[in-house]
Amino acid sequence: MFVGTAAGKRSAELGHYYAGRGNRFWRTLHEVRLTPRRFKPAEFSDLLALGIGLTDMSKLGAGMDRQIARHEFNRDRLVETIRGYRPRAIAFNGKKAASVWLGRKRTEAISYGRQPPTLPDFPDVFVLPSTSGAARSSWSIAPWHALAVWLDRPQGFTSANR
Repeated sequence: MFVGTAAGKRSAELGHYYAGRGNRFWRTLHEVRLTPRRFKPAEFSDLLALGIGLTDMSKLGAGMDRQIARHEFNRDRLVETIRGYRPRAIAFNGKKAASVWLGRKRTEAISYGRQPPTLPDFPDVFVLPSTSGAARSSWSIAPWHALAVWLDRPQGFTSANR
C-alpha cells in the first residue's frame, strides 16, 4: 500500500492519484518492476488487481505538502484502512506522510528505507523519496528498488534465512 501526503492540485482536479505532469510515481513503479507496464493516473484502480493499493494521509486537503494543515491528517483512518486490507507493506511516498505516521515533526530525522516496527502485528513500513516534481532535488530511485527487491522475497524471509 502506497501512502502519500494528500492529493496534488492536478490529482484533486482529475480524481486520479499522482496525476501531476512532473510526478514520477507511475514511471517509477514500472521502472522498479512493481508493475508490468507503465500505468496512467486514470488507471489507478487497476493496481488493486496487482495487489497494490493507494491512499493518502489526508483526504481533506490538496496541494503541496506544506499547504496541508496538520489537523487534516487522519492517522486513525489509515490504521483502519491497513487493518481492513492487511497489506504486506506500507510505503510512504515522501517523508511528510511518514512523519505524520511516525509522529515526528521534523522530516530530517527520518531516513529512507525500511523502518523499525511501528505497531504490533502491522506490516513493514518503508519511507521512499517523494515522486513529486517539487521534490526533484532529493530524488533517488534506490529506496524504491530496495522496496521492490524486498517485496520479491518470499513472505517470512529474514536475514537469518540467507
